Amino acid sequence: MSRFTLVLSSTVILAVSGCVSLPSGPSVMVLPGTGFSFDQFRNDDAICQEYALFQVGGTTANQAAVNSGVTSAAVGTALGAAAGAAIGGGRGAAIGAGTGLVGGSLVGTGAASSSMYGVQQRYDMAYIQCMYAKGHQVPVSGQFSGAIPQQDVPPASHVPSPPSGPPPAPPQ
Repeated sequence: MSRFTLVLSSTVILAVSGCVSLPSGPSVMVLPGTGFSFDQFRNDDAICQEYALFQVGGTTANQAAVNSGVTSAAVGTALGAAAGAAIGGGRGAAIGAGTGLVGGSLVGTGAASSSMYGVQQRYDMAYIQCMYAKGHQVPVSGQFSGAIPQQDVPPASHVPSPPSGPPPAPPQ
C-alpha cells in the first residue's frame, strides 16, 4: 500500500466521520416557568448552558466524538503496523498499518458515536437540573404507573353514576 493510498483513505475516512455532528447546547426543550419574563429565561438558559458544559469537563459532544475517532484510528494504525511487521518480517508493516487504519477507523466510528451521545446525555441532564432549580418547565417522563397505590383507588363498581337530567346552567 503506497503512502498516497494510505493518506487518501485516512483523509476520506476522517472527512466522512466529520460530517456527523450534534449542535452545541442542549438537545431538550425547556420552557419559561410561570411568571418568568423571556429575558430572565434567556439569562437562566445561558447560565445553565455554562454550568452543563462545566459538568462535562468543558468538552462538547462533537469534540468528544472527534477525539475518540482519531484516537481509535491512530491506535488501530499503530497496532496494525506492529502486527504486520511482526508477521511479515518487516515487509508487512505498510499492509498492517493500512489494515489497522481501516479497522481502527471503523471501530473509531462506533466509539465516536458512543462518546458523542454519552457526553450529550450528561450535558442534557445537568442543563435540565439547573433549569428546574431556577423554576423553569422541564421535560418529564410520561409514565405514572404505580404513582398511586392501588388501595387508594376505589374499584370501578363503587364509582357513583352521574346525576340524571340536564346539566346545570353555566355560571354568569
